[in-house]
Amino acid sequence: MGRLAHTVRWDITLQARNGFYLVTGLVLLIWAALLIPLPALDTEWLLPPLILSNLVVGGFYFVGAIVLLEKAEGSLLARAVTPLRGGEYLAARVISLSLLALVENLGMAALFRGAGFNPLPMAGGVVLGTALFCLAGLITVAPYGSINAYMLPSAAVAGLLALPTLSALARWESPLRYLHPLEPAMLLMQGAFRPLSAGELAYCLIAGALWTIALGRYALRACRRLTAEA
Repeated sequence: MGRLAHTVRWDITLQARNGFYLVTGLVLLIWAALLIPLPALDTEWLLPPLILSNLVVGGFYFVGAIVLLEKAEGSLLARAVTPLRGGEYLAARVISLSLLALVENLGMAALFRGAGFNPLPMAGGVVLGTALFCLAGLITVAPYGSINAYMLPSAAVAGLLALPTLSALARWESPLRYLHPLEPAMLLMQGAFRPLSAGELAYCLIAGALWTIALGRYALRACRRLTAEA
């Protein structure tokens, strides 16, 4: 636990030093400038897909940027000779980026809705979505050593992961959407504006846990490969 807490603190310091918090603040300001002047927005419909699209950057691409930065600086080699386990490395990434995502996206929800939303399911959806994007992002970035090689395949993966944003915006109702790994996160965020049924809540918890475990196993292998290659 001590190693994990220390690594989370170091990750937060690294993210702040490299401008991740600045980028997050700028994104929040841009969305506010774009959306606040628009009249009569249906924020109950718009906010969940908008926040999920934010997590593509705050989860998927941020973790990719961290790994590429560590490769460039050679810090993965330093980690390889420390007692830090792969699971702790992975958990620290997810925790630190989830904290950043919570600040940004709960702030966005409060900006547009004030107290007119339930923060618990919103926070659950943000954390679950960030975790899944982080795990998928680490799996995607692991084989690449440069930003140029990484960008094209990462765009394809990020686009597939963000499909629930399109189905939510289009209000597409189909059982097929429940097969997508990010649908539980989307549904939890929608639960901030309407009560979820017992079946919906069970789906979010069970499907979210299963997708997290599945992606976590592959991400852990990717962590071990990164350390071995360092």
